[in-house]
Amino acid sequence: MDFKQKLETYANLLIDYGVNVQQGQIVNITGELIHRDFIALLYKAAYRRGAKHVNVDFVDPLLTRTRIQETTDEEYLSYVPKYVTEKFNEFVDEGAAILRIIGSEYPEALSDQDPKKNNTISSSYWKALKYYFNEGVGKSKVQWTVAAAATPKWAKKIFPELDEEQAYWALWEQIFKICRADQPDCQKLWEKHNTVLKERAAYLNHLKIKELHFTGPDTDLRVFLNDKALFAAGGSSGPRAEFEPNIPTEECFTTPDRNLTTGKVKVTRPILVNGKLIKGLRLEFKEGKLIHFDADEGKENFTKYIETDEGARYLGEVALVGTDSPIFQSGRVFEEILFDENAACHIALGFAYSFCLDGGTKMTPEELAAVGCNVSNVHVDMMISNEYVDVDAITYSGKQVKLIQKGKWEN
Repeated sequence: MDFKQKLETYANLLIDYGVNVQQGQIVNITGELIHRDFIALLYKAAYRRGAKHVNVDFVDPLLTRTRIQETTDEEYLSYVPKYVTEKFNEFVDEGAAILRIIGSEYPEALSDQDPKKNNTISSSYWKALKYYFNEGVGKSKVQWTVAAAATPKWAKKIFPELDEEQAYWALWEQIFKICRADQPDCQKLWEKHNTVLKERAAYLNHLKIKELHFTGPDTDLRVFLNDKALFAAGGSSGPRAEFEPNIPTEECFTTPDRNLTTGKVKVTRPILVNGKLIKGLRLEFKEGKLIHFDADEGKENFTKYIETDEGARYLGEVALVGTDSPIFQSGRVFEEILFDENAACHIALGFAYSFCLDGGTKMTPEELAAVGCNVSNVHVDMMISNEYVDVDAITYSGKQVKLIQKGKWEN
């Protein structure tokens, strides 16, 4: 297939399989201005699927930069208009399909800005959209997908050996390959891949895991699970149809007990926090809480992040990913969490998923707290494995099972 065919195949994959737009459904697409042409393909594909209305939200990191620089009163940065909240509330109530396209035109736009101000803006939106995230995303009352589109400056960071234009086309080809959109039967390939992920999650649930033990260079971390913890993977059931939350996806993930994580861990890939890349991050936990950390770069930004609220120092997710992942196999670090989290096992500081607990979506806040389900206004994934890391499971029956050895799945 030529580039145009791959791009159209990719657009159809996201609309037909990703968010799986249904007849008469409201659709919302978010992306940066640079993605205009690709979003036009998505827009057309959504209407062809029978969408009732397709709304597009264009965002621009340079405008966020200007807001941080020019706002005269720092308190104004926490303001979120009521119409934004109402819009996302309607998406939940109407069972909408939500597609977000990542890949920044200006990846460094916020890297030199005050991390506290940037964190104020992002955490305020989380608070304002609490109903959307808790009910829409957390309980799958909307169909949602996050996917990527290439940009020249993002591409140059991934392919520094190429000039910007060459890197741009190389990144598109990498996205197509990783997302299987370079093949005409990509939706069937995704259905097959989804089955593999579901079977892997079912195996993990069958084990009834009490503890995950990660060991490797500078890593000896024990993450504990409540007996109600359930691993999820692949597609989810939405208000009207099945959908794929992330394209690509390679993970099996669950909700840990926020009160029990212990040990030290080295983060194996850079992570983007409040517009700044955090490199060489090392963490230490005791009784669930992050008690110490250090970083080669970006320590100040990470400090501001974990000061957001109490839950920002506790785990809300743990995920298993093997080196069979096409993202890991690419040999590239993408500096975008959608891709990098699907290259390696990861943990997340911040809010937890109630749907990863048996009966969790029907539990009260008090019941969720009792089983160690973390609450926060933030959530950031941190990769903690590579080809040198092992993962062992200790089950509730006392059995030890090797899950991942030197990065590779054992089963």
